[in-house]
Amino acid sequence: MRATKPLSITLPHDMAKMVKDKVASGDYATESEVIREGLRALKARDGAEEEWLRAEGVARYDAYRSDPSSARPAAEVFSRLRGRRAKRTKGR
Repeated sequence: MRATKPLSITLPHDMAKMVKDKVASGDYATESEVIREGLRALKARDGAEEEWLRAEGVARYDAYRSDPSSARPAAEVFSRLRGRRAKRTKGR
């Protein structure tokens, strides 16, 4: 039995160019290798998010449940996040 399955995909022009450029640069031998690498990265990111939720997310939820006064209003949190992003964007 075959270890691969052929698929037909459609990409936006910029993504298709990116795939072609990776092959043209010699970083990858085929477009399929580029797509496989991207899917591996996506799988790793999803795994890292899942691990964070299981470890850090659950711990933070448990801490909140034991002391609800430690919570911050959403508006305060989002304001702080917007400020951090603005600093990072300004630095680019």
